[in-house]
Amino acid sequence: MMNTALIEKSKAFAEATLSQLNDSHAYHNIYHTKKVAEAVKEIGEKSGLTEDQMETAIIAAWIHDTGYIKGSEHHELNSVEAAKKLLTDWGASDEKVEAVSQAIQATEMPQNPINIVDMVVCDADLYHLSHEDLLETGQRLRNELAHIKKKEFSDKEWLRFNLKFLEDHTYFTEYGKTVLEKNKRKNIKKLKKEINPKSDKKYLDNLEKEIEKLQRKLEKTNKPERGVETMFRITSQNHITLSEMADSKANIMVSINAIILSVIVSVLFRKLEEFPDLLIPTLMLVGSCLLTIVYAVLATRPNISSGKFTKEEIKKKKTNLLFFGNFHGMELENYEWGVKEMMKDADFLYSSIIKDIYFNGKVLARKYKLLRISYSIFMYGFVASILAFLIAMLVFYYPS
Repeated sequence: MMNTALIEKSKAFAEATLSQLNDSHAYHNIYHTKKVAEAVKEIGEKSGLTEDQMETAIIAAWIHDTGYIKGSEHHELNSVEAAKKLLTDWGASDEKVEAVSQAIQATEMPQNPINIVDMVVCDADLYHLSHEDLLETGQRLRNELAHIKKKEFSDKEWLRFNLKFLEDHTYFTEYGKTVLEKNKRKNIKKLKKEINPKSDKKYLDNLEKEIEKLQRKLEKTNKPERGVETMFRITSQNHITLSEMADSKANIMVSINAIILSVIVSVLFRKLEEFPDLLIPTLMLVGSCLLTIVYAVLATRPNISSGKFTKEEIKKKKTNLLFFGNFHGMELENYEWGVKEMMKDADFLYSSIIKDIYFNGKVLARKYKLLRISYSIFMYGFVASILAFLIAMLVFYYPS
């Protein structure tokens, strides 16, 4: 295992601190911490960590459970506080302090890793789920829960508790998903046999195969499908085309009514002194043209949002990074980080595309609603104005 001054100091601190815990900490002790540090080395190498990332992950592994010295409740926060103080005192950079703290915090259940270092530490913390001595390790945790949290389990209850935990758990690194997950599946099978030893072996084997087939099918469905991508592409293109059509229609309305208004101002207004009875039809036509132009302009007037998002919004998948209005106010490095986070998660990516299509549809609906009003005003107003002109001419200028 690589050794640096910070790693050696972290190891010494962990050994000195965890050695003060009494025998009731049968699981979260220096033995578990050493195993996690060893697992970090194995998973980190397979995950291609750089030397700096590996140092961060190993330091986090040594310190991540030292918070138990202040009690089991919120021990991750206590460990983070200890890490920040120690690393600062040891002259570590602010980036190193933050990276180690983040990796320790990520181990809190349910685990929530943000980057590859966090993922390595999280997988190492639960490395034992894939180990053949799972039942022995689990018994130590059972004893600790009984002494510290006063949680008692019968043998069956404990086996079912472990089985559910293993079935709900997911490794984060590629090495965890491919290598450790296979070994964890063996432990799941072993637990099922312990829970129901009289079950028919052939039935269990067939059930296991069906589960594996279902998992492969689910994994396949999580990958981008050509048909899905085609659907998104066509829908987005249709929205763009409809938006261009709306803008074109609005431009037509503005142009036509601007011409009509220019004719009214330059020609008809001059004749009102000679034909004062045409004032009302003229004002009707002017009002119709002005309202038509206003609604046509409103249909194409853009709305710009603040253009900023937070990391918390990205983690909770609450923002759409595909629309420029959500990121134009951000720094490049923050936007790049957000997009990479989205690319890691197929659900987040597809959700962003769906949101983009949905809100484009909302914008289109508003455009076409305003355009419909504009066209209706023009149609009815123009017809009413012409009729008013005809009536005025017949009543006032053509004697019966």
